[in-house]
Amino acid sequence: MAEEVPQAAKPRAGRSLFTYVYRGGVAAVLLYIVFIGTLSIPAIQKQAVFKHGLKFPMYANYDAPEKYSLAPGKALNVHFSTPDNFTLGAWFVLADPYYQHLRATSPDTLSPLTESVVRDAIRAHPTILFLHGAGGTRASPWRLASYRAFNARLHANVFAVDYRGFGDSTGSPDAPGLALDAYTAWTWLGERGAAPGDVVVVGQSLGTGVAAQLMRRLAEESVVPRGVALLAPFSKMGTLIETYAILGVPVLRPLQSFPWGVKLLKRLIRHELDTLSAIGGLHAPTLLAHAQDDAVIPHAHSRTLIDTLLAPLLPALSAKSSVPDTDLSPEELLARRQLEEEHSTRRGEVVRTTEVPNFGVVEEFKGLRAPVVYVESFAGFHAQIGLQEGVQDEMAKLFGLGVYRVLGD
Repeated sequence: MAEEVPQAAKPRAGRSLFTYVYRGGVAAVLLYIVFIGTLSIPAIQKQAVFKHGLKFPMYANYDAPEKYSLAPGKALNVHFSTPDNFTLGAWFVLADPYYQHLRATSPDTLSPLTESVVRDAIRAHPTILFLHGAGGTRASPWRLASYRAFNARLHANVFAVDYRGFGDSTGSPDAPGLALDAYTAWTWLGERGAAPGDVVVVGQSLGTGVAAQLMRRLAEESVVPRGVALLAPFSKMGTLIETYAILGVPVLRPLQSFPWGVKLLKRLIRHELDTLSAIGGLHAPTLLAHAQDDAVIPHAHSRTLIDTLLAPLLPALSAKSSVPDTDLSPEELLARRQLEEEHSTRRGEVVRTTEVPNFGVVEEFKGLRAPVVYVESFAGFHAQIGLQEGVQDEMAKLFGLGVYRVLGD
């Protein structure tokens, strides 16, 4: 006969469950504190922002672009120095029509590309200065797909630069350094015969902030590029970090529930690229493109940038536009509704909106300084937005590339 367990020795399920939940909660809070503390370490935060340690593909041979799907003799690996003595690596990739011309006129197998041929290509075709996003290198497969698309569909050369700390470039990235790298790349093209009106600045993700800073500096020098394209842009790095998500979970949102948490976040952010403050000064034809399914940078960032570009063209909204209706008097509420209606009507007059079936929406308007096009596609995720042929077609039309360049000639 089994021995009966004394009542006092029986486990108390309620207390055990409470203990587990309590301990689990305490452990989660401690882990969260450790996570926030880790992000505050400058070296860790730098890796989280720039991801320059993720050098895909590993141990790349940049002297042999052919190993990464580019045609023989189509790309030249170059190195050049920045004013603060860092060395940057880059690829210059020929526009496809020019490369095919070389193939057709060469009696033998194409020799390795030379800088002399690069100079000829720069004079023959527009060039895209490609400023890439965080992580990876100029040899990353998803970036090579962009080069090929721009070469073939836009008939443009591509100058793809690895910022300091990326690829085989020396140094370590920071916001001012990346802006200087972009300007140095721009200068490299100019020294080899590229006229400003023949260069399109294309930024992807992180590179959109870099492109905006480059455009600001060019504006100060009264230099006007052929255009600028911001693919999956962010408004401010600080805003992006506040919405930073891991596996879709916005891990920093709990901090924003408290005033002290917001202040802490602002103190933690050491790397700021502010596209929002530079966007109003863009003085060349401008294209923004964003996918609705972008889980890395929500397309609301592009909407913020477009609203900033539109603001000078529309009636100003009331300072109380964000005040709840219940906090306004009937007269104030009526005035706000009338102003919002006027604002909406005027926006419809200024912006030409085209809904493209199965693709997305294209908005066009004449900004204060240059025409603006915003493409919001249904799909494209994040890194692939520039591979959308609908986006490339809008780039071709706005910047006079590909078939639009032929028609213009």
